[in-house]
Parts: sequence; structure tokens; C-alpha cells
Amino acid sequence: MSKVFVNIGLSLDDYMAPEGMTMDNPGYKNWGAKWGALMAWIINQQYFRALMAWIINQQYFRENLKFGSGGETGPVNDLVRSTMERIGANIMGKRMFDQGESVWPEEAPFHTPVYVLTNEKREPWVRPGGTTFYFINDGPERALELARESAGSRDIRIAGGADVIQQYLNLGVVDELEIALAPVLSGGGRRLFENLREPGPQFRIDRVLDGPAATHVRYVRQ
Repeated sequence: MSKVFVNIGLSLDDYMAPEGMTMDNPGYKNWGAKWGALMAWIINQQYFRALMAWIINQQYFRENLKFGSGGETGPVNDLVRSTMERIGANIMGKRMFDQGESVWPEEAPFHTPVYVLTNEKREPWVRPGGTTFYFINDGPERALELARESAGSRDIRIAGGADVIQQYLNLGVVDELEIALAPVLSGGGRRLFENLREPGPQFRIDRVLDGPAATHVRYVRQ
């Protein structure tokens, strides 16, 4: 059976993103520079380049998103490859979709079905390269059911944002957490591990990979 996993970047103080920042205003409270260390796909914003080097410079990431040839190989590149190749479907929230819709290239960087949790009624949005966005009005359980059907033997990534990840943690369906812990202190914003019910799911450390710009930790549910 396919696994459900979270794969995100996180600051040292447990923040994923700031309240009040949008892709049109990445300089909000200097969060553009801070958030750039955490986010992988907003590569066309000048604010983010310096702090995103850990993934932008990886050969597989560059080739997969058609940024050109070259790039670094090695353990971090292998990690990026294995993570991206295992995904058969993505789930995200409406806020994440709205922010991405304005900045993703025409060939959106998912190459899978993407299920968007929303109250908005909208027809599927088909993009080149295998990405189709489906807008789900029936809650997280229904989105997961559809994602399992389309993913087949591959895995399902809960892409974000924080509130969506929390919903799936509270449902008890997350099998793995893959966190790229960036050396950034954000000081505020949306925390990943808020609003969790008691008792929460229990995880064990499965792997730790030290990179030059982030520490990559995989937690597996016990």
C-alpha cells in the first residue's frame, strides 16, 4: 500500500511560512530572505536564490524542473531524486495553490495529480508535463481517497501548508515526515506542529543526512 508522507522545509524554530507574506510581497518583514531557505520551487524570485542553494544546485532537481544541465551529485542529490520519484500524487491547501498559481511555470513542478483542499468549485486544471489540479470540496479524507486511487503503488505527498499537514497528522494517516531543517531563525509565522490533538502520532528517527545548507531528517511512524 502506498505511504503518506510530508516533505517540507522548516526553520530551526519550527516555522514554515510567515503570516502576511505573499509571493507578490516576499520582502514582508524580511521574510523573503528567510523563507527562501525553506521553499524549493519559487526559484524565479531574486530574494530566494542565495538561501535555496541546497536544492537548486542539485543535478536531479535542475534536470527535473528543466533548469539546465549540471549541478551537484552525491547524497543530497540522491535524496532529492528518491523523494521526487516516489510521489504518485500530491495534496495541498488552497492557500498554497493560490500562491503557487501565480509563479509556477506553465509546466508546473509536480508531474502528478494534485488534490487541492478548497471550498471553491472549479473544474480540473490540466498543465503540461503530467500535472492536473483537482479541487476537492469534500474534506481531507476524500482528497486522500482520490490520491490513493491515482497514486497506485507510489506514495502520496502532503505538500502543505501547515494547516493541511496538521489535518492529516490529526487524522493519523501520515507515515513519514521528511524535513529539511534550514539554519534560519524566523521568529514568527505559521508553525508546523501547532493545533495537534492529544495523543499525537509517534515517530522514530529513520535517517539523518547533513548537507552544507540544511540537515535532512526522516521520521517514520512507529
